[in-house]
Order: sequence, then structure tokens, then C-alpha cells
Amino acid sequence: MKSAAHQFPIAVFIFLAAAAALFGQGPAGRKTRNIIFVMTDGLRWEEVFNGAEASLTDKQKGKVDDVAALKKAYWRDTTEERRAALMPFLWSVVSKNGQIYGNREKGSDAYVTNGLNFSYPGYNETLCGFADARINSNNKFLNPNGTVFEWLKQKQSFQGDIAAFGAWDLFPYIFNAERAGFLVNAGYAPLTAIPQTPRLELLNRLKAETPRVWDDEPFDPITFYTAMEYLKEKKPRILYLSLGETDDWAHAGNYKEYLNAAHRADDYVRVLWETVQSMPEYRGNTTLIFSPDHGRGKAEHNKWRDHGEKLPDSKYIWIAFLGPDTAALGERSHIAAVTQNQIAATLAALLGEDYPADVPKAGKPIVDVLPH
Repeated sequence: MKSAAHQFPIAVFIFLAAAAALFGQGPAGRKTRNIIFVMTDGLRWEEVFNGAEASLTDKQKGKVDDVAALKKAYWRDTTEERRAALMPFLWSVVSKNGQIYGNREKGSDAYVTNGLNFSYPGYNETLCGFADARINSNNKFLNPNGTVFEWLKQKQSFQGDIAAFGAWDLFPYIFNAERAGFLVNAGYAPLTAIPQTPRLELLNRLKAETPRVWDDEPFDPITFYTAMEYLKEKKPRILYLSLGETDDWAHAGNYKEYLNAAHRADDYVRVLWETVQSMPEYRGNTTLIFSPDHGRGKAEHNKWRDHGEKLPDSKYIWIAFLGPDTAALGERSHIAAVTQNQIAATLAALLGEDYPADVPKAGKPIVDVLPH
């Protein structure tokens, strides 16, 4: 029989090994290994938190031909019922198991800091963690800033694939795709980076042959299902998806299709979440982030159609988080404001990385989202 003196070093070794394993998981046993990040362009916080707005469900303000049909789909007696009808996954799953920021009526502000309140500045702020005065148009110019994805890809501690899919054809410029070194598939460009299955061939044909309502982006379903093909084949550690129809239909003043696009975006997030939870590579170790790039004006005088520097209300956004490291605090209320420039650092921190340490001008992580 070994003496206690001989047993003690073994016990110490076991303890240190266990502690090292726990430390390797990060604070409080951090579990997030993968990120699914979905953005839907220009979806107002008003609809997210309150559902369909009564004043816009008419022919004059919302170009709604069949008011009864639209109200049957999305109108309910209470705010809680209306928003659940519009975005059922957000309010049945994310709100119960994650966190949602941005309901201004409950003391939870979320806003962009770039002051311009339109797309390229918003995507830059979201993905890079800071506003940049040089990003002041939606023109096709290569982003001089590296995104948090590009930063992660260059780190030895980060191993795994990153892929970005966007409806808008500006995303190769926003990500500066060639420099970034990961797949960016956007607009009408075919996806050729994975084997051409019959399903993918059909999606590529639809991109090429479907009549184009907008020259710079296809309908969201084509972008979404293309991203799903890549997810299933390559299983990236980070999948980014940006949808565009919420912004397009709002600019057109078509409230029915705006609501339909928001409803589809919510369902696509549901499909993504249920898909990754069915896959061993993602189950239990994936965090979802869901947010827009900017807000919109108020319903009065049809300002809901537009956004930008001249509409200060369009700076307000919403941000949702769902994952194994995020406490189930639900719809946040009466808390300090959060900003768009915090998303990049929060994403990195969920993966155990300190983005502001290397990029000091980036916003700091949203602490409540992280494990404690």
C-alpha cells in the first residue's frame, strides 16, 4: 500500500489537470465554440417589440390592398400577441432562453454610433466594432478596416472555417473578401466553393434566371438556402448571414411585404437554430446573434420607409443573443444602453478572445451576455 506522501502528488496532478481543463473552457466553463450571426437589413425595433403597427396596415400609408388578410396574419389584440405572430421564434425561444435588447418603451436602448444610420456604415460598425468617417456611402469600395472575422481568422488560437453570405452584393467590399481570406458569397454570384449538388445547382440557376426586382440583391430565400447548403457541407465555426428584403420592401412603402420579410427572417433563424442543434458539431456549443444594421423613421408622415442622418430615430436598433453561455434574462428592461459597436467584441468574447485588446477603438463586450 502506497503512503499518503506518495498519493499527494497524484492528487495534486489530478486537481491541476481538471483546473486546466476548466480554464481552457474560459470563465465559468465557457461553452461557445461556434457563432451563427444573422442580420436583417433595416428592420425597425418598433415591429420587433410591438408587432404590426395599426396605422401602417392600410392602403394609403402601407400600400396594403387587402387589409383584412394582413390583419388576419399579423394583427392581435395585445402587443405580446402581435409580436409573437410576427416573429414567433424570437418570442417563443430567444426571449425565454436568451436576451433581447432595444425595447425603448421598457428602458432598453440599443443604437448605432456612426451618426449616418444607413447600411455600409452600419455593417462596418457591427463587424469591425467602430464607426469610421471614411465609410460614408453605399458605394462599392473596399473596406480599409478588418472585421472581427478577419481578426479571428488570423489568430493561431482560432481554428476553423468562416463563411459569410449576404443578399446585398456589397458584402465582398464590406468584408474586403480577398484580403480577409474567407468565403463571401453575395448578390447574384453563384456558390462554387462546395460540390455542385442538384439542390445547389438549382439555387445557382435561380440566382441567374429569376427576374430581378432589385439589381443589387436577390430575394432572401435564395441567399438563405444557399447558406444552408454551405453550412451542411462545410460546418463553419462562424456563419454570417445578411438578409435584405426588410429594407427593400420598406423603401418601397410596401408594409405587407415588409412584415412578410420580417416573418421569414425569423423563420430562417429558427431553421438555422434547429439545424445546428441537430448536428453534433454545433449542438450545445453554438451562440446565435440576431440584429439589423440600422433602424428606420417613425410611422408619422411615412418616415418608416426611410432612414439616415436626417432621421435621428433611425439610429435605434435591437440585438438578440441565444446560446449556452448567455443567461436567460429575456427581454431586457431598465438597463444601460448598448451600442452596435459592442457586437464585434461580444462575439469575440463568446469565443474566448479579447478583441478590444488588439483593437482599442472597438466597443467593449456586452457583459451580461457573457458567462460569469
